[in-house]
Amino acid sequence: MKRQTLHRLILGAALLLFAAWFLTPLYVMVATSLKDMDQVREGSLLSLPTDPGFAAWAKAWGSACTGTDCSGLQPFFMNSVLMVVPAVAVSTLLGALNGYVLSKWKFRGSETMFALMLFGVFMPMQVVLLPMSQVLGWLGIASSIWGLILIHVLAGIPSTTLFFRNYYVGLPDELIKAAMLDGASFWQIFWRIVLPLSTPILVVTLIWQFTAIWNDFLYGVVFSGADSKPITVGLNNLANTSSSVKEYNVDMAAALIAALPTLFVYIVAGKYFVRGLTAGAVKG
Repeated sequence: MKRQTLHRLILGAALLLFAAWFLTPLYVMVATSLKDMDQVREGSLLSLPTDPGFAAWAKAWGSACTGTDCSGLQPFFMNSVLMVVPAVAVSTLLGALNGYVLSKWKFRGSETMFALMLFGVFMPMQVVLLPMSQVLGWLGIASSIWGLILIHVLAGIPSTTLFFRNYYVGLPDELIKAAMLDGASFWQIFWRIVLPLSTPILVVTLIWQFTAIWNDFLYGVVFSGADSKPITVGLNNLANTSSSVKEYNVDMAAALIAALPTLFVYIVAGKYFVRGLTAGAVKG
């Protein structure tokens, strides 16, 4: 018993040490964002703010914006929201439909099609920059939020298809056959039987897509215009703005603002993400 207790204490201490090591950068960011520049210059990185305030947060957000002149993250944040919501919804729905077809309605060449789609999961994003820019130009949606939505939907379909297909493989074929015997159509089976049983993998895919699209920088900086830049591009522009005095507290506050949505999603739905993975999201 004593040996087990000692092992647990050692394990607990090691976990606390690793947690502290992992959370230290987050602590530094939060503490710095609550300081003014005098405290940042005079204190250490790990020191607590003596007079905490949210002036740096307000400046990072851009509360002093006048008209279209705004140096904060507010317009970029809204661009990301307008881009992420439809892109996540459409790519998830298309992935669910593809996974349903490729697992329960197999046809000649379906395995080859799945293998080709799977190739998109491992394809470097840089490969599609030139053809994507040409397609967006042909469609007339270059440098717009609609163009970014289309790009993220197409880029997300391989991953969402993989998730749903591997999950649906574990669903009993008898459910589909029984519904077909009762006269249910393709769409009725999908909407009334398959999709209601997809909650675990649905949550996984929504979180996965939200995180990937919200944090994307490459597509945002290449395909966005002056009025459609996402928050990652806005954060980069804010951090690299030339000024006589580098305001580290504003930079830290801006980074936290950009990270808050993904942090909120994982805090609220993190346990469902783990459950969804164990329920078959990475099942081979």
